[in-house]
Amino acid sequence: MTADRRKLLAGGLAVVAFGLLYRHVFGKLIHDWWYDDNYSHGFLIIPIAVYLAWERRHRLAAVRSQASVAGLLVVAASLIVLLAGILGSELFLTRISIVGTVAGSVLFLFGWRWLRTLAFPLAFLLLMIPLPAIIFNQIAFPLQLLASQAGALTLRSLEIPVLREGNVLILANTQLEVAEACSGIRSLVSLLTVAIMVGYFTDTRASVRLLIALSTIPVAIVANAARVAGTGIAAHNFGAGAAQGFIHEFSGWAVFLVAFLLMMLLQRAVVRLAPGRPPAGDPAATVA
Repeated sequence: MTADRRKLLAGGLAVVAFGLLYRHVFGKLIHDWWYDDNYSHGFLIIPIAVYLAWERRHRLAAVRSQASVAGLLVVAASLIVLLAGILGSELFLTRISIVGTVAGSVLFLFGWRWLRTLAFPLAFLLLMIPLPAIIFNQIAFPLQLLASQAGALTLRSLEIPVLREGNVLILANTQLEVAEACSGIRSLVSLLTVAIMVGYFTDTRASVRLLIALSTIPVAIVANAARVAGTGIAAHNFGAGAAQGFIHEFSGWAVFLVAFLLMMLLQRAVVRLAPGRPPAGDPAATVA
């Protein structure tokens, strides 16, 4: 049996073992993607990561693979994390071990050069993993208060009487609660995923990619504060019904679209002020 056939066989066995080992972890993960709107984008992460890996096929073919025993250590450490997560009923640990096991397998079968080439697709997989509840709440609650404060300030500037108590806005005819779902974290998580892809495909500079990703924080905050204020204006003028139902849900999609456009405008402004070389393989670069 040739070396290539041995590697192919070893890779096939690793995939089968991985599937058997993590079937329950993926089952619960898919359940959360389906029922938790904050992470519904998780369905897109693996296909995108596979595409990013496939995009590197020529670079991988040009790199000589050399198996590394260090990969076994990474896999072993990841399996320990998986076991700890199972015994401690900690979903985050079981899920984060997925990325470690995949990275360790690549390192063991193909070596460090392959791992470096696939570093971005592997790191991208982290976006499919929901944050631990303790961390999620530490982010969501301040965003709720910030959206409430900004919304109340906007309403007062428009001479609409409003009293804010925590994350509750009390108007003359109704009161609005800025719930966790309205904190903006949903837009922030989805925008971050989109921003990473936009930065990856539009610029090769790490600093610009990082700037685009970080821009999602103020953009999501401003856009969500505008949504809260808009909901308050609608409730003040048209009654409490205007802050619920279809209008409320539609405003969420509209705000996300506005936030996306703001992020794209920032990206175009950065490119215009500091033009750089387009990414390798970019269609624009090929035509030029």
